[in-house]
Amino acid sequence: MNVHEFQAKQLFAQFGVPVPRGKEITSPEAGASWAAELNTPVFVVKAQIHAGGRGKAGGVKITKDKAAVPGLVKELIGKTLITHQTGPKGREVRRLLVEEGAGIAKELYVSLLVDRDSGWPVFIASTEGGMEIEEVAAHTPEKIIREAIDPAVGFQGYNGRNVAFALGLPAMEPAVVTPFIQMLGNLYRLFMDKNAAMVEINPLVITSDKKLIALDGKVSFDANGLFRHPDVQQMRDLNEEDPLEIEAGKSELNYVKLDGNIGCMVNGAGLAMATMDVIKLAGSEPANFLDVGGGATKETVAAGFRILLKDPNVKGIFINIFGGIVRCERIAHGVIEAAKEVKITVPLVVRLQGTNADEGRKLLAESGLKLEVANDLWEAAQKIVKLTGKAA
Repeated sequence: MNVHEFQAKQLFAQFGVPVPRGKEITSPEAGASWAAELNTPVFVVKAQIHAGGRGKAGGVKITKDKAAVPGLVKELIGKTLITHQTGPKGREVRRLLVEEGAGIAKELYVSLLVDRDSGWPVFIASTEGGMEIEEVAAHTPEKIIREAIDPAVGFQGYNGRNVAFALGLPAMEPAVVTPFIQMLGNLYRLFMDKNAAMVEINPLVITSDKKLIALDGKVSFDANGLFRHPDVQQMRDLNEEDPLEIEAGKSELNYVKLDGNIGCMVNGAGLAMATMDVIKLAGSEPANFLDVGGGATKETVAAGFRILLKDPNVKGIFINIFGGIVRCERIAHGVIEAAKEVKITVPLVVRLQGTNADEGRKLLAESGLKLEVANDLWEAAQKIVKLTGKAA
């Protein structure tokens, strides 16, 4: 689950990470009132959407004129921002962050996430603050610093010193070394206490008066840990999430909407990724990632059908199931019952492999339903691509 920048900064402040004074604003009147209270030399008005690249898309405005703030709020509220992360449809701006500006002397990058290889939290830092970390990694990987934290011990002072020295802070700005180390410790507490999946500050600025400020912030949370944090759950903005993804979550399905035309229903994340790859190889595009889990039932399959069919881009459905925990004939029964319950209006190809796969395929073939049965993954992909009007 992602939260807005203003919410991330609220969490930063709770854990002792310095942030600019700012407030969520939803109307020009509120913007005028807050600007009068803020009374700073520089005002920053920032669109709040769950996507990066807001500044390049015109979603960040800066002014020294307090009287100009309401006009900037009016300009941005209701505007659709299109960035490299929103897709061509963009995102409507429903709320803003109005905050004080900062005298920037130096910009840094700092984030904390879980390293998939070791399973340990790892700090990622760079002197290239303000840039996308992917660009830094691609063009100047030597400027990326990593510091893993042993979760059995937790963050220690030497971890902070390692990062500070690798960034060159003692030579660059010795006055901020101690506050920087303390800030990293606070970020680690936030990360662990709130079951975060990622915490990012980009940029973390050193101001002209030798202070650290998290000028921009992003926090995402592990959905599996949200039940522990009702305060974090209240930060969820459903307007920023796809309605089909919300519906899938209610049915405990792992679903991510994509831009293709072939709906995929698969059990297992690895098999789902392979299915999407083979659809592209066959000449079409997947419309989604949908993992119904290892114990696929009639109910989960029916819920999957309903979600896929609500996507107007879906022109065909490809079910790719490996029978391991649940035998294939039971999966076939589930598909048959679910297909009868949910009116399927697009071509359907089912590929079964695993325990009792032959029996499952026979049940499907004799079901009287309008569907195609396949044995091989490549064969199944070619069938659904042909049935949807595209061929490799």
